[in-house]
Formats: sequence, C-alpha cells, structure tokens
Amino acid sequence: MKTKKLNTKMESPKIPLDLTDKSALAMDIQSEDCIERGKFQDCYMDNKSLDRVTFDEVIFNNVNFSHSNFTNLELTDVIFDKCDLSNVDFSNSSIHRTVFRNCKLIGMDISESTLRNVLFTNCLGEFSNFRFANMKQVNIEDCTFSSTDYCYSTLKQVNFLRSNIDQAQYSGAKHDGLDFSTCEFSSLSINLDDLKGCSISKHQAHVFAGLLDLIIKDGDTME
Repeated sequence: MKTKKLNTKMESPKIPLDLTDKSALAMDIQSEDCIERGKFQDCYMDNKSLDRVTFDEVIFNNVNFSHSNFTNLELTDVIFDKCDLSNVDFSNSSIHRTVFRNCKLIGMDISESTLRNVLFTNCLGEFSNFRFANMKQVNIEDCTFSSTDYCYSTLKQVNFLRSNIDQAQYSGAKHDGLDFSTCEFSSLSINLDDLKGCSISKHQAHVFAGLLDLIIKDGDTME
C-alpha cells in the first residue's frame, strides 16, 4: 500500500517581531473590529458574543476565550498558544496561516468554516465540531480529538498524525485520502464508501471489519 505523502507546502503564520501589547484591550473588542499587529497575554476574552471580528498578525498567549461566540471570524497569521477555547463558537469563519498550540479546544464549534494552512498541535479537542468545514493543508498532530465531527466536510491535504481520534465522525466527508495509520482509536463513524483511499495500519483493520460484515479470526495451523 502506498503511503500518503505528508503536506510539505503548509505556510506558517507570518508575524512581525514588533507586536504591540494589547492585553489591556481584550474585553473592549467589539463586533466588526479589526485588530492588527498585536499580542494578547494572560487575559480574558471569555463569555463574549461578537460578529465579524478580524485578527491579523496576532499572538494569543494564555488567553481564556471559553464560552465566547466569535462567528464570521477572520484569522490571518495568528498563533494561539496555551489558550482555553473550550465551547467557543468559531462557525462560519475564515482561518488562514494559523496555529493552535497546547490549547484546550473541547467542544469548539468551527463548523462551516474555511481553513487553509492551519496547524493543531498538542491540543485537547474532544467533541469539536468541524461539520461542513472546508479544510485544505491542515495538520492535526499529537492531539486528542476524540468524538470530533467532520461529517460532510471537505478534507484536502489534511493529515492526522499521532492523535487520538476515537469515535470521530467522518460520514459524508469528501477527502483525497486520509491516513489514520499513526492514530489511536477503537471505533470511527464512517461509511464504507467514505473509506476509499484511506490508509490504516494492519493493527487497525479489525475496527473496519464490521463495515464489511467480516469476522477476523486467528489463523490455526492444521495438524
């Protein structure tokens, strides 16, 4: 079986060195604001409800966004490091050249969003919602993304690496071949047709046997 080539063209966030500390303004951000060339650190943006906010060339370090609604958000050249985005609503957003690193993303809603050149690394993202998202050049590595919903999403050049994706849902997703071989899972919600082009390890074969009504037995030698 051919091994899927990993995405080597992913673009990293382009962030200047001379960022202004805007932490004191965190709770004053309003809908349709455009925040550029800034850094937010050790502050709170939780329980906010905003629409069409733009962040361009911004770093968030140890920022709490939990339970906030940032619908129709625009992120370009952004880094989230050690942030809490639990139960955040990022639906219908545009996310480009963005990194989520060491973040808590449990229950994050990123459905119907467009993601380009996005990296999730060492994040906790159980129960996240990517349904109907359009994702291209996205890496999910060393993460816990169990019970995550990718149904009816478009996944192109999306790599799942060394992550826990147990009970993730992929039914109806359009993809160019997904590689689950380095991931941990005991079950996935995926239709037989959606498995075409996917790569798995031989140790994971039993998970998909039920889709084919197969019974896997240990081979016994005849005496």
